[in-house]
Amino acid sequence: MIRHQRLVRGVVSLALLAIGSAGHAASGEVAQGKQLFEQNCQVCHQADAIGKPGFAPSLTNKELLSIGSDKFFMSTIRDGRTGTGMPPFAHLGKKKIKAIVAYLRSHEKLPNRAKEVDAEPVSFGDARKGELWFKEICVACHGDKGEGYGAGVVGTAIGKSGFLNKVSDGFIRETIKHGRSNTRMRGFSGADGLANLRDSEIEDVIAYLRSLGDQHNRAR
Repeated sequence: MIRHQRLVRGVVSLALLAIGSAGHAASGEVAQGKQLFEQNCQVCHQADAIGKPGFAPSLTNKELLSIGSDKFFMSTIRDGRTGTGMPPFAHLGKKKIKAIVAYLRSHEKLPNRAKEVDAEPVSFGDARKGELWFKEICVACHGDKGEGYGAGVVGTAIGKSGFLNKVSDGFIRETIKHGRSNTRMRGFSGADGLANLRDSEIEDVIAYLRSLGDQHNRAR
């Protein structure tokens, strides 16, 4: 009996040690990511990655962190955004990029829904109708063709393939519906939405954005 109790205590101690080691490793990764962020990203995305309107988006926005997958963040850091001021950072390597993402994740305030959001159905909206909505409610912030900051506007380049090739229709859908708190991107669904778009109208906007991405890909 005594031997059994000692064995149990030993197993528990090892488990607690493993948990402590994992927590220490995680905190170390976040600390490394913070340092890497400050060295490589802060000049544009500002301290704590809060962003600057018309210059660089917030990367610690709670809605973005909730619907953005690690793959989305890592591939964006690695590849940059072609045609924008966001250069690629592939030279940092996977381990360092992963640490930067861990640092961004340390700002999370909402449950991560990326998996379910990316599993949402593909949009089958009408791009022609979506273009009309885009011109009415999106152009002022994102530019005529979603060019973003390069067009002298405050919104990001949502019409370029560098963005569209990395996000799911669910990601776009959730962003249009709910917006991003503490940014100029307000939601466009519901009574409190800027335009209270119907679901079908949101699908049309998604279809139009996808058509812009196709145009960029063909132009390459």
